[in-house]
Amino acid sequence: MATAVSCSWVTLSSQMKNISLTSYSHPISNSSSLSFSKSLSLPLFSQGNCLPLSTVQRRASVVCEAAPKKKVDSAVKRARQAENRRIYNKARKSEIKTRTKKVLEALEVLKKKQDAVSGEILPIEKLIGEAYSTIDKAVRAGTLHRNTGANRKARLARRKKAVEIHHGWYIPVPEATA
Repeated sequence: MATAVSCSWVTLSSQMKNISLTSYSHPISNSSSLSFSKSLSLPLFSQGNCLPLSTVQRRASVVCEAAPKKKVDSAVKRARQAENRRIYNKARKSEIKTRTKKVLEALEVLKKKQDAVSGEILPIEKLIGEAYSTIDKAVRAGTLHRNTGANRKARLARRKKAVEIHHGWYIPVPEATA
């Protein structure tokens, strides 16, 4: 008899999530309608030695709930993006300065050379083309303002023209006075 009851208790406990046993202030012996329940539950549950229930092993389980991701604070996100842009822009500007410096140094060496030939300016023109390309990419990406990019390109062209005039490879056309 106890086995049948305990089996039904096991199936009952597997269906129910939470079971709470509460004791009342009045004794159980006062209710005559629960005499069967009283005679069964007192020996089984008061000592805590119900065999079929003790054989059930509980395994530790970890429950991970997927909580909604917290929105990133807009100021933190803006600061993070600004830092990434600063690093990107710094690299672009550094590349522009390096290429410009190479062109200006090559032009200075060519200007100081006494027996220079007009063909020696071709490698410098290639360097100028690379510098122009880098400046144009920076303007397109928004790293440099377009006027700043135009000024830097014009400075390189002016220096090249000054070297050509210095060696006599370029003769400017005199402006017609009206």
